[in-house]
Formats: sequence, structure tokens, C-alpha cells
Amino acid sequence: MTGNEIRRKYLEFFEKHNHRIVRSSSLVPADDPTLLFTNAGMVQFKRCFLGDEKRDYNRAVTAQKCVRAGGKHNDLENVGYTARHHTFFEMMGNFSFGDYFKEKAIEFAWDLLLNGYGLPEDKLWVSIYLDDDEAFELWNKNIGVPEDKIIRLGEEDNFWSMGDTGPCGPCSEIHLDRGPEYGCDRPDCAVGCDCDRYLEIWNLVFMQFDRDPSGKMTPLPKPSIDTGLGLERMALLLQNVNSNYETDLIQPIMARAAQLSGKEIGASSETDIALKVIADHSRAAAFLIGDGIMPSNEGRGYVLRRIMRRAIRYGRHIGLQKPFLHDTAKVVFDIMQNAYPDLAAAEAFIRNVIKNEEVRFSETLDYGLKLLNESLAEIKARGEKTVPGDIIFKLYDTYGFPVDIVRDVVRDEKLELDTDGFDKAMDRQRAQSRSVTTFASVGEAYKTLSSQGVKTEFIGYEQSSCESEVLILVVDGNAVQEADPGLKIEMVTTATPFYAESGGQMGDVGRITASNVDGNFEMKVNDTVKDPTGLIIHRGEVIQGKVRKGDVVTLSINEATRQATRCNHTATHLLHYALRTIVGEHVKQAGSKVTPDRMRFDFTHFALLPQDTIDEIEAMVNRQVCRNVPVQTKEMNAEEAFNSGATALFEEKYGDWVRVVSINDFSRELCGGTHANRTGDIGVFKITAESGIASGVRRIEALTGDTALAYTQKKDRIVSAAARLLKIEPAALETRIEKILAGQKALEKDVTQLKAQLASKEAEDAMAAFKTINDVPVLAQKVTSDQPAALRELADRFKDRIKSGIVVLGAVSGDKVLLIAVVSKNLTQRYHAGNLIKQVATLVGGGGGGRPDMAQAGGSQPEKLDMALNKVYDIVAGM
Repeated sequence: MTGNEIRRKYLEFFEKHNHRIVRSSSLVPADDPTLLFTNAGMVQFKRCFLGDEKRDYNRAVTAQKCVRAGGKHNDLENVGYTARHHTFFEMMGNFSFGDYFKEKAIEFAWDLLLNGYGLPEDKLWVSIYLDDDEAFELWNKNIGVPEDKIIRLGEEDNFWSMGDTGPCGPCSEIHLDRGPEYGCDRPDCAVGCDCDRYLEIWNLVFMQFDRDPSGKMTPLPKPSIDTGLGLERMALLLQNVNSNYETDLIQPIMARAAQLSGKEIGASSETDIALKVIADHSRAAAFLIGDGIMPSNEGRGYVLRRIMRRAIRYGRHIGLQKPFLHDTAKVVFDIMQNAYPDLAAAEAFIRNVIKNEEVRFSETLDYGLKLLNESLAEIKARGEKTVPGDIIFKLYDTYGFPVDIVRDVVRDEKLELDTDGFDKAMDRQRAQSRSVTTFASVGEAYKTLSSQGVKTEFIGYEQSSCESEVLILVVDGNAVQEADPGLKIEMVTTATPFYAESGGQMGDVGRITASNVDGNFEMKVNDTVKDPTGLIIHRGEVIQGKVRKGDVVTLSINEATRQATRCNHTATHLLHYALRTIVGEHVKQAGSKVTPDRMRFDFTHFALLPQDTIDEIEAMVNRQVCRNVPVQTKEMNAEEAFNSGATALFEEKYGDWVRVVSINDFSRELCGGTHANRTGDIGVFKITAESGIASGVRRIEALTGDTALAYTQKKDRIVSAAARLLKIEPAALETRIEKILAGQKALEKDVTQLKAQLASKEAEDAMAAFKTINDVPVLAQKVTSDQPAALRELADRFKDRIKSGIVVLGAVSGDKVLLIAVVSKNLTQRYHAGNLIKQVATLVGGGGGGRPDMAQAGGSQPEKLDMALNKVYDIVAGM
């Protein structure tokens, strides 16, 4: 079977047994910022296991994309060196939420393995938790597995938990004996051994407990099932190969990397390791970027950057000096396009992101070499023979500079590496970055409602007001029976016209009123949010009267605010399409914020948009506004929507049914937000700013309607006022300003030249002030300079004049002190400019440092500068 056939057979088997096929969730876990990546199939169902959420199905099956490259589950450093470790993999799983338990889970697994995948029964073994006698009886009596093939193992092997807290329970694993040729030859080799003989295939987790931070385990409301079967591992068995990397899911990527490098798979262990790393990391990079993660220096983006740079470093081991990772990633799309059509749709953008990172890292390598050589020069100048571990770590961690390259350079310089110091720094970094995985839970006050499957009915697409029953009142996180005037409260009703903040659109504001036994009640709603299980929560303040749980209230949105928000939201759709049409198909939405008075739209692109392009985009949107075409919405099955070509967004989580918003033939997107009835309602669209917010991500800010008109009128007033000041027509304003700026630039050049002449004269006058210390000319001089660059230039003038010696200059700039020290090259073995300036800087309340031949510093006590410069001669004498 191919990998795609294995995945399909798994899903169809469980669908036949009344499981709902649920799409893989994003690699960015929803509603759980404490979890770095989705690293197991059960992540998207954790609220169901906790009893916080009830869905319209209690059996599910998925093929979940996963990444393990950070936090508790981190396989990054092992990838390439073993047959089965990956950063990216697919975990197939079947789940029961309080429906079937151990008996059916075991029956399903055995049936699929034997009758679906055709595995040999005599080769299968089973492991269970030490005291799980129920599982033993089921395997032995119901299935017929011999007693000697049921192995009891401890908590480390057969008790599963997602993290330090959350759902957990005993588990049972199914293993396949691949034969002694895959073993370790130890006499005690058996199920549970780390070698490749007894290969774990399927993990059946019997989810019974919820573990809190203290370690206490509380029985879950309903025992549930969570299973995990690795797609790559099953492909290994069914394709009868030795390693996951030899399967049709990964081997074609290795083959492409080998072709690009001119190497052959199997030529050497070093080559094979590099090819495995490149193949695995190509998959991880493609899927992470496809889920909206961009390379950066923090969080998930930093892990992505490490994965990509690790692949690039190993590429250099096999001669891949030019960008290649974007090329091997193309093979990922070819393999995965049937299972993940949304990934294939983003191919151009993903490959651009990868190539851009490759180019940047190439520059980093060059910069890292420069820093390393400077550090080595300082070390040798001090007569030392060892490169400190903290320097190696800084190059590795801050600049992504490979340790092996450091080792090669150091070997040529006849120096040693402080590997112990480097290892300790790495351990500290791992400890600091290790994620404590916890489960974000529904607010305690709302748990009863959400566990009963209660969801607020949203009727705001059709109505702006309605009557509804108060289901719960919450004050300071606690449920209350009633609320008095002045209290800030949260309220949930059975139905509401209030849109809850979602998809970048802010929540509705408005009023909730009632007439009851206490008189007239009024609540001002300042915000509307949605909890993870679907409850719509109105937040605000009681203005008058009293409200009680069970009251019938009237909910009314602020229609003017809603209308302005609707227009801005529809404008983001028009803008998105215009960007893709004019800038390119690689453009994807990377975030948005829609409020009544403005909108911002983040999108993927690598360069500043020229003004004429911005004007063209703005014009295209306004043409669609003028056409006044209807904005149509339709609910449909998610798969049907995806197949219809509707644009789905990176950060959104979609259910089985979605809402498609279409604007004639111009735009078609999956969107749950509120929209204008016709494009003409927008009035006018005006872009106010375009900027970069991250590597490969740009932001457009814009206005519509009355707000856009007011903005344009204000700009016109500013232009008219400026023209009046210069006594010219507005049309001539640009030419006149250019002329003024050119004149100012010429004056600034004259001032710079005059300062240089004064500095040169100052240098000549100071030549007589040199003193001889230990047969070395030394000058400590206060000069006139307000910029570090000017001070450096002056110091170089002195150094050029004396050829050999030490110069320390100080200047006052406002309330700060500027300092510089230069040491001629022939003296750096005896005197270190960085050490010298550091001592001088402490005398003026500052600090600094630098190279042996030049160092700069600053201070905050200009009144002590003269004293500090006088001390220079004593400091040099003592060095």
C-alpha cells in the first residue's frame, strides 16, 4: 500500500464503524497558547475529554499532522540519526468521547491490523499497564492473544499523558516482531526494548483521569478512548522497508536532495544523515509555513527557523552551497497534494518563504565567520588557547552559526573548544525554553453549560435585536443569581444578535434591556466574545435596574457600529482579492483587525509595495465599490467549500459546515463575519499606510465610508495650508519641498566640512599633548564631537599621524559622554583597547568594550570626563 492508501483505509474503516471523519487541525493549537505545536491527534479534542465541550458526535477519526520540535516532546536533534524520529509526522487516531471504551477499542484495532492491513497475527505482541487486569482479560479472553505475548510495563512505557497536566490514563500498545535481524542481540531483548525488533505500531490510550498541577488524578466525567497510529511507521511495515525514510512518503524527497547534491543514497552514513535531515525538515517547513507560521526569533517562528537552518547546514555537508530547500519542499507538495489540497494551493508562497530564509541564512553564515574571527583574534591577543563555551553558544544560538564550522575554523587556528562550557549553556537554554504543557480550560462559571453541549444561537446575520432567556450571569469569574446597578457583568443568553469577536472582527456593542418586577433593567454591552465551546458572552455594565438568571431580556446591537464594521469587513475581502490579482498569487491573508472606524490587513509578501502599486490596488477596490454588486453568503459542507475554490485562511479553525462569502466573480472566501449587503455600502476605500511587521509579512491599514472621507479632507487641508505658507499652488508643493531639502542638504554638507576642519586643527594642536608611558606614545584628550562616527574619524586621524601608540578621546554630547580608544596594531599584544575603555567608562558612570585595536563606550556623568581622561595615563601604566 502507498502512504495515501494507508491513510484512506484507516479513515474509511472507522467511518464504516460510525466515526465522524474530522479534518486535521492546524499545527498551531487552537485555544492553548501553552502548547507550542499540535503534537498528537487528541489535541483538537481535549475539551471533549475534559467534559468541557459536547459535540454532535461521540466517535471521531482523524489523520492529524503533528510536529515535535520543542517543549516536552522534542525530537529535533535525533532526526537523521534514527530510522523513525521526525519533526513532522502524521498521527492517525480514532476517538471515543464517553461512548465505547477498552473492549471496542481493542476489537477495532485488531480487526483493522489483521483484516484491513494484513499483518501476520503470529508476529504481533501486546503491552499493557502493570495493574490493568481488565485490559489483560480483553486481550487474552476476547481476542485470543496468548498470555506470554501480553507484557506488563510500568508508567514510563504504558501510562500516557499529553503534558504535565490534563487528560491521562493507562494504555495498551500493539507491537510487531520484525525478527532478530532488527534486534540488539542482548539476551534480555523483548517488548519494550529500544532497538528496532519489537516495533510499536499502535497506542490505545484509555483516557480515565485528569491530572492537575499537584499530580492528583481525578476521574474524567466519562472514560474515553484516544489512539495513535503513526502513518510513516505503518508505511514502513506495509512497504517492507527498513526505515521510515525509505517509504514513499519521504524517500522521493531524499532522492531529490541527492540529485541536487550529486550524491547517492547509501554512499556513506554522513550523506544519508544529511539527506534524512533535509527530507524531514522539508516536510516540517512546508506544513508549518502552510499553517501560517513564519521564521522569526521567538516562539514557534524560532523553532521553524531552527528546523530550516538545520537542514541548510546539513545541506552544506553534502555540497549544497546554493539555496535548495525550496526545491526539495516542492516534492512534499507532490506527495501530499491529495490529502492536503490547501497546502498545494499555497505552494508558491511557501517556497518563497523558504528560499528567502535560505538566502538570509547564507548571509548569517558569512557574518558569523566575521564574528568568530574577531573573537579568535581577541583570544590569541590575550595569549589564550581555548575558545570559551559561551562564545560558541552565542554564535550558535543568536546567529544560528553551526558548531561544526566553529570546530573546523578553530582546528586551523590551533585552538581548543570549551565543549563543556558550550554543553552547559545549551542545557540552560533547553531548561529555559522547555514548555510546561497545560490545558487551557473553560472558565469554571461556564463549565456546566458547555459540558451539557449548550451553545448560544447566533441570529445576528438576519436580526439586530431579539428576546432571549438569561442562562447565566457572571461577576468576577463567579456565577451569580442576580446583578445590581454598577456591577460589571458577563451574560449568556439562549440566542443573541451580538456577533462575538472572531476572525479579526471585533465583537458587537449595544444594549440589553428588560422590564421586570424591579422596574426597568439596562445593561451597556461593551464587548462580545466567544468561549472555546461556542458560548457567546456579553460583557458590560448594569446601568439601571436588576437582572436575574432566567429573565427574558431584549438584546439590541448598536446598528451604526455594526454597519460600519460590516463595510470594513467586506472591504478586507475586496482588498485580499486585489492584492492577489495585482501583487501575485503568493499573497495570503496572515491576519486582520476589523473595527467600526478602521481596518488592517496583514498579508504575505517580501517587499515594500511601491506607491503606484498601492494606488492601483486602491483603485481596483473602489471600482468594485462603485459597481455596487451584491454580497452573497451561503452555508455549505466544508469539503464542498474547499473544493469549490473558496479561499480559506491560515489562522482560522473550520468546522464541518462553513459560511462562504461571495462578491460576484471578484472574491470568494470562507468567513463567519458580518458583511455589507452590497459593495456600494462601503462608500469609498482609502489606504492610509503600508508597512512590514515581520519577515515576509506586510500590513495595509485602511478606512472606508465617512471615516475615509474625513481622512481625505484632513489631508487636503494640510496640503492647502502648506501651500499657503510657501505662497504657491498645491500642485507645485512637491517641487518646492524638494528644492528646500536640497538646499538644507548642501548647508549640512558645509557644516560637516567645517567641523572636519576644526577637528583636524584640534588634532594638530593636540599632537604636543602626547605623553610617553612605558616607551609608548599615549594621548588622552577631550574633543568637540556630538556623534560616535565623528569621534571614530577623529581618533583615526590621531592614529594615522603617530603610526604607533594609544589614543583615548572623550566628548560631551548633551548629558552623555562619548568615549573611544584606539591601539595601533603593533601594540595589541600588550594593550587591549576594549579593556582600557571599559576602565575609563566606569569613571564617568558608563560601560563599553570592543576589539583589541578599537573600542567605544559611553557614560552618564559628563562632569567627570576631565578626571577620567587624566586617569588614562595611570591606567595604561598599570596594564
